Amino acid sequence: LEVALLEGRADLAVHSLKDVPMQLEPGFRLAGVMAREDPSDALVSGRYASLEALPQGARVGTSSLRRQVQLRALRPDLQLLDLRGNVNTRLAKLDRGEYEAIVLASAGLIRLGFAERIRQRLAPPLLLPAAGQGVLGLEIRDGDSETAALLAPLIDPAATMATTAERVMTGALGGSCRVPIAAYAEGAGNALSLHGLVGDRSGQRCLWVSLSGPADQPELLGTRVAAALIDRGALSLLAD
Repeated sequence: LEVALLEGRADLAVHSLKDVPMQLEPGFRLAGVMAREDPSDALVSGRYASLEALPQGARVGTSSLRRQVQLRALRPDLQLLDLRGNVNTRLAKLDRGEYEAIVLASAGLIRLGFAERIRQRLAPPLLLPAAGQGVLGLEIRDGDSETAALLAPLIDPAATMATTAERVMTGALGGSCRVPIAAYAEGAGNALSLHGLVGDRSGQRCLWVSLSGPADQPELLGTRVAAALIDRGALSLLAD
């Protein structure tokens, strides 16, 4: 997609923000983010209506370390198995009986017309999502003011503040999809609250910090939450 932008074959790339690196390659920038869809994770199952209803030792499909860490903390008896492929492929594997349940992003299921497959929203504080989950990010060439102006009406201020705090926190911890970090910010009036989590891969230890600050200073809030997690030993968990 970035090659297409560079070559002028595209002027805009649209991404799930949770998959966008904290730092873009030189020559590109985020023009902004759109309004947030449901940020929660979703339990999908043909037989069981909730995480609590899953039988002892049930097979649950997810390849996300962030989800695995939090699921192990809630249900250490579960078998957490690798799950790859697009949404249709993952649902097909569930329907073939390879798993008792799978965990996907609610936003992806909703946007693809599979909202009825959601059996339980694993919403915060039960499970914290990835930074930027449920948000679409708009990437353009750096310096392309014309496209930026066209996109301006699509930019959502609330999602911008929340995801800025989440991404600053995650970036300060060196986060990527390969490490178990979760972040979720929510606004109330002129205040913004940020919940951050770091876990070890065994799920035996999770660090959780929640702080609030002015909504117009999301970078500062993200930095504060990252610092609090580091003070509690986050870097040693991530190094492990």
